[in-house]
Amino acid sequence: MTPFETLAVACVIAGASVFTVGALGLVRLRDFYARLHGVSVSAGLGTALLLLGLLLWFPSVENALKIGLALLVQLATAAVGGNALARAGYLAGTPLSPATRHDALADADADRSEEG
Repeated sequence: MTPFETLAVACVIAGASVFTVGALGLVRLRDFYARLHGVSVSAGLGTALLLLGLLLWFPSVENALKIGLALLVQLATAAVGGNALARAGYLAGTPLSPATRHDALADADADRSEEG
């Protein structure tokens, strides 16, 4: 194996491991918001590592452009989608874990209602 192929395999294994940890977090974390955070982070990092491994295994300018575009689209949509889901969950009244110590959005809502 060439060094690029070895690095590609390492990236793919690392990406798959990140996805596995994200899946475990989906089962183990306490509330909707923690689960969403775990899945969003693992999806972004896992996808980036898998795509990097793919690029190292099949290096070409054409593949670099395709993989770069795929990575940009995935990272942008994952961030926006995660934020939209968290906001929708909060507005729907999804309960926080009892271990949550501070609700910054509740403070912001209280400040907004005092002003208006």
